[in-house]
Amino acid sequence: MTQTIYVATTNEGKINEFNEMFAELNLKVKSLKDEVPEMDDVEETGTTFEENAVLKAKTYAERHQVPVLADDSGLEVKALNGEPGVYSARYAGEAKNDEANIDKVLTRLNETTNDSREASFVCVIAYAEPSQETITTEGRCHGVIIDERRGQHGFGYDPIFKPNGHDQTLAELGPEVKNQISHRHHALDQMLGQLKTVLD
Repeated sequence: MTQTIYVATTNEGKINEFNEMFAELNLKVKSLKDEVPEMDDVEETGTTFEENAVLKAKTYAERHQVPVLADDSGLEVKALNGEPGVYSARYAGEAKNDEANIDKVLTRLNETTNDSREASFVCVIAYAEPSQETITTEGRCHGVIIDERRGQHGFGYDPIFKPNGHDQTLAELGPEVKNQISHRHHALDQMLGQLKTVLD
């Protein structure tokens, strides 16, 4: 019998990626929004990716009595002391404007005396079941921030992030390559291993 796990997202790309990876466990992944159309948002009050992912997974699992996967992710830039971090989506304001966020990162880098361009995309995934201990995994994609936008694929900070071992940005590499090296893929791969143990 196929078990269903609900993901606290409406992003179809994420849902598809989860389904592809979890197929071998006979798991079906669906958006929690499909099951609970009136789903209320959980305010992300944590100061780390892990805190926010756990907060979302545990809250939804207890509220709706179903197993839930939730993630929190973003960009950490070494020269900016880890900014934008958990504020990646709203770095330039509450409107979640990708272009404005990129502009702010580049401006802040130009203003700092630290000439390091090292950065990492980080993703923490949390799996929660009602009244059970929450499982978390973390994935990272290391690289550097370049000075100009390059590429038409991807979203967020992809056009200015060049992953280690590649000469192109994530926005130039395209989804097939990105999905194999991304922070989310690494976190998902680890979660797959954890769930094999938990669900056996």
